[in-house]
Amino acid sequence: QVQLVESGGGLVQAGGSLRLSCAASGNTFGINVFGWYRQPPGKQRELVALISSGGSTNYADSVKGRFSISREYAKNTVYLQMNSLKAEDTAAYYCNAQSWKPHRDYWGQGTQVTVSS
Repeated sequence: QVQLVESGGGLVQAGGSLRLSCAASGNTFGINVFGWYRQPPGKQRELVALISSGGSTNYADSVKGRFSISREYAKNTVYLQMNSLKAEDTAAYYCNAQSWKPHRDYWGQGTQVTVSS
């Protein structure tokens, strides 16, 4: 089992920055990829960024050049640095961890990000 706890959300003005943190605990050895997803009000959850166990990253087109995902192995923490925030970035942000063999999918409880225009 893996537990994920997000933090760092809040209210920020457009153009500002926030850094989200996802603290992972439990059996994280077998995790192949960590990710950040978001769910805007009234919309479906969508992928924001991924980071593999090897350090490869992938981003949604809407956040490329503005967001950066990273991992601090010593603290078992994954970060999402969000710069140049826009009103459309307003959403609940969720941390995700996946293992492939066997397939396991873990989610955090989410943290709210609100960007005022």
